[in-house]
Formats: sequence, C-alpha cells, structure tokens
Amino acid sequence: MIHREGYSTLFMALLILCLPYIALDQWVGIELLTQAYLVIALVLYVLVLQFFRNPPRSTVANLGDVIAPADGKVVLIEEIEETECFHDKRKMISIFMSPLNVHVNRVPVEGKVTYAKYHPGKYLVAWHPKSSTLNERTTVVVEHPATGPVLFRQIAGAVARRIALYCKPGQEYKAGEEFGFIRFGSRMDIYLPLDAEVFVQIGDKPKGGETVIARLPLRT
Repeated sequence: MIHREGYSTLFMALLILCLPYIALDQWVGIELLTQAYLVIALVLYVLVLQFFRNPPRSTVANLGDVIAPADGKVVLIEEIEETECFHDKRKMISIFMSPLNVHVNRVPVEGKVTYAKYHPGKYLVAWHPKSSTLNERTTVVVEHPATGPVLFRQIAGAVARRIALYCKPGQEYKAGEEFGFIRFGSRMDIYLPLDAEVFVQIGDKPKGGETVIARLPLRT
C-alpha cells in the first residue's frame, strides 16, 4: 500500500525519469546506453516508491502502553527538561528514521489531543542535540484521564523538508492510529513522566504501531 503523501511525488518522479529515457530512445539511438539508463531509472523509482510504503500494522495495546510512533532506531533515552508544555523533567525516547524506514507516524498512547502546534525551523541533521528545539517540527500532546499527558514531536532532518500533521486539539485517538507523516530522514521524540517504565534500549529498532516501548503508571 502506498501512502497518500507519496502520490504527487511519485507522479513527478515518473515524469522526470521518463523524459531522459524518451530522449535517449528517440534521438540518441544507442541501445546499450538507453538500456543502462532504464535500469538506473527503475532502481531510483523503486527507492522513492519504497519510502512511501504504508504497510498494515496491528496494534495491541492496553491502557498505559506506549506504542512506538514510528519505525526506526532508538538513539537517545534520557531525562530532559521539557520547556514548551510541561516545564519540568521528563523521560525522552528519541527514534531516528532513516530514508529506508516506513515514515508513517502513529499516536503512541490512547487519549485526546490537547495541544498540536507546527514550528518552522532549521534542517540540522536529525540526530543533532539541538534538532528537537531548532529544526522544523511539530509538538502534540495526548492526554487520558487514567495516564496523564504524553508529548511527542515530529522533527525534520537535513533531508526531510515536509512534515504532515493531521491531528487537531479535541480529536481522540487509540494508540497506534496514524497522525502524520515525514518525508525522508527524520526523528520522533516521546516525552514520558519520570515514573514511566521504559522497555527499549539505545540501538533497538522498534516497529511503529506495534512495539510497546514503555508503560505509564495508571492514576488512582
């Protein structure tokens, strides 16, 4: 299945790659050169095509489970001061998405969106320490009465130049439901309360919409 964010890009890529082939075939007439270009063009198109793939995911989550919001590699787990919404210390899990990963973004916890904001910014490499506050990004907070608020961010990288955010304040989500998409390499940060139990380690490769990466304590 191809994600809707890819329709226009795939159409333009097809046109751009087809034009040189037509020129080579009609006017240059060197068969070996035409065939070589065709192979290269097909490889390039498949690479673009795979980036926009949207494989089905089956989310199994209990209340309090934190589901991986994207495919990728865990590059950071630390306590950090969250300055936009909570203004206190939180456990942050950062997942880096390479261009080869699925880039569909999914809500990590069940609840209602209480905050959603887009921030324009720079395009530092996604693993840069300051990318979470300086890069183009979005901030979303989802809250459930039994678990409290959880903040997560889509962060553009040096290659990623478009963040798609679909959710708005007031919308309710189940864990694992799609809320956005980032083109090409990028990053997702999840901010959890300090008493959350984290199940992943740096270097782990969770699967978006399926892997339980942490658990929130339920409020009494």
